[in-house]
Amino acid sequence: MTTQHVTIREVALRDGLQIEQPIPLSAKLELLAAIAATGVREVEACAFVSPSKVPSMADAAEVAAELHHFPDIEFSALVASPNGAKRAVAAGLRAIEYVVSPSDTFSNANVGRSSAEATAQIADIVAIGRDSDVVVEVIIATAWDCPFEGPTPAQRVVDIAAAARDHGADRLSIADTIGTTTPGRVRSLIEAVRPVIDDLPLGGHFHNTRGAGLASAYAAVSAGVSRLDSSVGGLGGCPFAPGATGNIATEDLVYLLADSGVDVDVDLNGAIAAAEVARTAVGHDLPGALLRAGDRKRS
Repeated sequence: MTTQHVTIREVALRDGLQIEQPIPLSAKLELLAAIAATGVREVEACAFVSPSKVPSMADAAEVAAELHHFPDIEFSALVASPNGAKRAVAAGLRAIEYVVSPSDTFSNANVGRSSAEATAQIADIVAIGRDSDVVVEVIIATAWDCPFEGPTPAQRVVDIAAAARDHGADRLSIADTIGTTTPGRVRSLIEAVRPVIDDLPLGGHFHNTRGAGLASAYAAVSAGVSRLDSSVGGLGGCPFAPGATGNIATEDLVYLLADSGVDVDVDLNGAIAAAEVARTAVGHDLPGALLRAGDRKRS
């Protein structure tokens, strides 16, 4: 029997820091080194977005200039527009993520354009990636719920997934941006999306805002998803989810998956150590469970 493998993408440096006050580049690089030491193979390193809207990502090009020190890791950057995609490619990123929300209200608040307008730009983003042999991933934000419009109709997610396929995206991810979904809803949406994406790799991004993030991530794995995002210490959160406790913690996810017989690249003790570095970098406690309790003692 083949052991299931899940690729964990570490997102602390981007999603984790996006709502924090800007920290020095030196602190980011210290966190990057700690994350690299976990054995992780994919890292979301930065975002090429408006520095006035996301000040913590203003040094994206400076961060990108240091990534060559870790040649075994695939680094990606979040982009919100074709211009951002061009900046990321020019900075040397070999993978980019483009976010689209099915909600017009969220899309306008997040990127200043409607859902349909953002979806239409997938073609431009993919073309920019193709020209430079860069991997393009489409992330569907608020895939289950929008903080403004409530539950997201599954068909809207399916339509964006189909557009990503039609325009030639390399990967797709569905994101529980505000941490509201639960395992049954996760499985239901995956069942709706899979028939329209052919063999496009499908990932999941979950927040633990209401305590169901890890359960939802495990439900996604049980439904065949083999790519998950997480953040050391549970660092991060959505600007539109007041009181959000952030992303699922990398160390908690590794503990859950590895102890359940799922193969992962990330070392548990390394992830806990990186969470300590993240806590020091931002100067406040983080919600990760293993950061507080540690791994269980083994005989």
